[in-house]
Amino acid sequence: MRYARSVLSTVALAALTVGGTAALAAPASAAPNTTPQKVCGSGYKTVNSAPVGSLGTVYLTYNSTNGKNCVATIRNTPGTAQDMSAWIYVNGTDEYDEDYGRYTSYAGPTYVYGKGYCVDWGGQIKNVYVQVTGSNCGSLKESRVTFTR
Repeated sequence: MRYARSVLSTVALAALTVGGTAALAAPASAAPNTTPQKVCGSGYKTVNSAPVGSLGTVYLTYNSTNGKNCVATIRNTPGTAQDMSAWIYVNGTDEYDEDYGRYTSYAGPTYVYGKGYCVDWGGQIKNVYVQVTGSNCGSLKESRVTFTR
């Protein structure tokens, strides 16, 4: 658990610095009706989600055929490129994937193999960050944090 917290701290720090380090990232393009399934691909079903303030939603999806999770952060209203992120970390395997940049519609997809494991995941739009820890672990209670910087 100590390592997971360290990774989450690193993720939060990276998210805070995304404006200065990823300003040259290519914007993602998407139709205004983008869905997590369109971003992650066929076979992925939404298993969890969290609002990113009033700006959009970060989605956790799962593909039971290949055992992979996917995270995508999708804006409610596409437009001018904004700082955005999507990330996922698997407790017990230390698998991690992230996408940070300036995007017009969505951040992600990020993929990890997560069958049978708890996952930590989250995303960001502009200055609103969401972090969900201990998610999709059966009877265990997840923790959600939303903050603005």
